[in-house]
Amino acid sequence: MSDLKIAIILGSTRPGRNGKAVADWVLTQAERRTDATYELIDLLDYPLPHLDEAIPPSAGQYAGEHTKAWASTIAAYDGFVFVTPEYNHSTSAVLKNAIDYLYGEWNNKAAAFVSYGSLGGARAIEHLRAISAELQIADVRQQLSFSLFTDFENFSDFRPGPQYADQASTLFDQLESWAAALKQVRVGQPVAA
Repeated sequence: MSDLKIAIILGSTRPGRNGKAVADWVLTQAERRTDATYELIDLLDYPLPHLDEAIPPSAGQYAGEHTKAWASTIAAYDGFVFVTPEYNHSTSAVLKNAIDYLYGEWNNKAAAFVSYGSLGGARAIEHLRAISAELQIADVRQQLSFSLFTDFENFSDFRPGPQYADQASTLFDQLESWAAALKQVRVGQPVAA
């Protein structure tokens, strides 16, 4: 087993959310992998208030205990799979808030995106890609986008088709490759050519 650690961050806290089933499916796919350890981070377990730090996160001078705990959690990972709903053509407020709390803990790490929504959540991913660039997170090309119309029964029971397993494998391949390379960057080792 590799020493790469990747967090699957569930970016919805709504009652009756579809995201839990999607994140659990992603974790099940990831548990078949041998080049990284994947763990689920449910934002329900990190009840961050609206950003309440007086100093910008880029300074790394966190005052709140909730911020320090969140920073410690995120710092432990080499990469992330963000599982996001699409709300009003963007990601969820709770996920954006959790991301905005930190800066250095995200830098020089890799990310992949899994979305769901009426149009597959693709617009939420596009916003997350822009946010990632600002935080120096390298995002991979492969993404998974699940439609409420075709990948859920009655808009609530997650039933992804078999084609998604291969897409998930490609996503994990790309993510693990980039996460490993960026880990070398963070520890100051040369990246193999």
